[in-house]
Amino acid sequence: MYALVEILGKQYKAEVGKEVQVDLVKAEVGQQVTYESVLAVVDEKKAKFGAPYVKGASVVATLQSNFKDEKVRVYKFHRRKGYRKTQGHRQQYSVLKIDSINA
Repeated sequence: MYALVEILGKQYKAEVGKEVQVDLVKAEVGQQVTYESVLAVVDEKKAKFGAPYVKGASVVATLQSNFKDEKVRVYKFHRRKGYRKTQGHRQQYSVLKIDSINA
């Protein structure tokens, strides 16, 4: 059984016991988070699809950790103009462990 869930505007496949890497979630590490924006619930025998969300469905997850990804360097350059600009960015992520899918 798995569910397609929308977390912070992006869609993820959630299976019980699996870990999902999502954008930074504002919660304490170890805290349970519930998402009710479930787009689809698929079982071995049947599937429910929402328009846009499945009524009464939710996904419960536990926040495992927060971390920063590797630095991405952005370099802008215009030839013959003396224009050079360097900028760095580190995206922050959270790891959620899916506890249960309530359909």
